[in-house]
Amino acid sequence: MAATFATASTVVGLGSSSLSSPSRVSAAAKRTCLTSGFVRSSVGVRNPLRQARASGGKFTCFERDWLRKDLNVIGFGLIGWLAPSSVPAIDGKSLTGLFFESIGTELAHFPTPPALTSQFWLWLITWHLGLFVVLTFGQIGFKGRTDKYF
Repeated sequence: MAATFATASTVVGLGSSSLSSPSRVSAAAKRTCLTSGFVRSSVGVRNPLRQARASGGKFTCFERDWLRKDLNVIGFGLIGWLAPSSVPAIDGKSLTGLFFESIGTELAHFPTPPALTSQFWLWLITWHLGLFVVLTFGQIGFKGRTDKYF
C-alpha cells in the first residue's frame, strides 16, 4: 500500500486531450486556466482594515492618521466657542470674562493654589467642557462634510 502512494500517477481528463501532447497545443489552449473553489486565486483579496506597511506590518483596525487633524476645525471651533461664551449672560458678565477674571484673582496669590471652594474651578471646567464639545462637533461636522456623509 505504501508503494502505491509513492509511485507517480498521471491524472487524465482535467481539461482536454491537449494535456498529454504539449507539442501540438495552440497558443490559445496554453492560456486556458482551470478554476476551482479549492485553489486560491492569483489576485489577493484587499482587506480594507489593513494598510500596507502600517504599524510595521502588524494588523491595524484604524487608519494611521485616525485623528485627521485639520487646523480649520481648531480655528473655527475656537472662534465658535469664544463668540457665545463672550455673551454677557451671567449677571451681566460673560463666561469667558468670569473665567479670565478668576485666573487673575488666583494669580494674585500665586504660590498658593486655588482653594477647592474657589469659583475658578467652576469657570475652568465649564469653559473647557464647552470648548471640547464645540471642537468635537466641529470635527464630526467638518470631516463628515468632506467625506460626504451629509
